[in-house]
Amino acid sequence: MGFRLQLRSKKALRREAEAGVYDVVIVGSGPAGLSAAIFAARFALKTIVIAGEIGGQVSDAGYVENYPGILRITGPDLVNRMLRHVQHYKVPVRMGWALNIERRGSVFEVHTTGGAVFKSKTVILALGVRKRKLGVPGEEEYSGRGVSYCAPCDAPMFKGKVVAVVGGGDSAASAAVLLADYASRVYMVHRRDKLRAQPIYHRLLADNPRVNILWNKVVVKLEGDRLLRRAILRDTKSGEISVLRVDGVFVEIGADPPREFFEKIGVETDEEGYAKVGPDQSTSVPGIFAAGDCTNACNGFKQIITAAAQGAVAAEAAYRYIVSAAGSP
Repeated sequence: MGFRLQLRSKKALRREAEAGVYDVVIVGSGPAGLSAAIFAARFALKTIVIAGEIGGQVSDAGYVENYPGILRITGPDLVNRMLRHVQHYKVPVRMGWALNIERRGSVFEVHTTGGAVFKSKTVILALGVRKRKLGVPGEEEYSGRGVSYCAPCDAPMFKGKVVAVVGGGDSAASAAVLLADYASRVYMVHRRDKLRAQPIYHRLLADNPRVNILWNKVVVKLEGDRLLRRAILRDTKSGEISVLRVDGVFVEIGADPPREFFEKIGVETDEEGYAKVGPDQSTSVPGIFAAGDCTNACNGFKQIITAAAQGAVAAEAAYRYIVSAAGSP
């Protein structure tokens, strides 16, 4: 995808972590995290981004057509633009996963892979969500050999071939539209008789002669030889089993929040595991803020634009928290 980052050795990361206390450590580098980094820099906060993977789910998105000012762009290209904006402000982005966050007096310690510990006055969690898998026989066996979770990454490999997209939401619809630019035939396999995607996608899919929607179907098994060749489907109403011959299957069936991590660090969640946040993106732990898809904000309306907005709000809230703490006796 061409994300350009200056790589650091483990020793260099540890030296950097020991260099001092940051104003804010941002954990995550999707639209929420990158937006938070831009605004934190504009507030003159000493900031660093810890990125498990650049871009989060947007890096796996097909075409993005609802971001203001950009008529159409692929997810990876949009992430690259955001990343360049962050780099313009000279905010360091370091690869690694956050393992734990502990409070030591007025300072948080963010423990990451590689043994680095970053100290900070505030933390912004922009952890996103984790894509769900089908959990059926053959999925792991054919992962990377026909089974994919990233349409923009792998679509060019299926030029002129037959593929299936499993799911019925926005991400599935977006993937199907993108794949139709490459594949000779795209099947959407959806367990219900109506898509959950936004109305615009209904029209785009209906108008595309390469896309066929298979209603009331679920994948129960994936088969092949060296490569994936078949998806075994079950009708959710009749129970009838059918065979769909495909060269690729793209899985887009939703995602889960990092509930375990939130519980580990003491951040309160809702029943589904999303971080509870206030209007300023504050969590139940003073000094820790959260933004983007990992939160319960915006009534579940999880879009790139809302994630970016939450990142900006979280950065401003972190700034106010630091200023307030500095003025305290």
